[in-house]
Amino acid sequence: MALTTEQQTQIDMQIAIQTAVVSAQAAATAVETGKQRKLDAVRIAHTTLLENKRNLPVEQRQITPADIMAFADSLNAYVNS
Repeated sequence: MALTTEQQTQIDMQIAIQTAVVSAQAAATAVETGKQRKLDAVRIAHTTLLENKRNLPVEQRQITPADIMAFADSLNAYVNS
């Protein structure tokens, strides 16, 4: 039994809506994955910098947020290359 034009239009609309939803979910997942990678890189950078400076005298152990971010950026660049 063939579909009427109206039924086919409704089916096409449902398919388009489902495709849009799946695309939006995939985009949201990609954004969250990117954020998680950046957070992991910041954690690794922080831990690494702390461990590297542990044997230094206390007055030389200063680690700035800029140091952590620069190292995290270099980790992300390495992973993404």
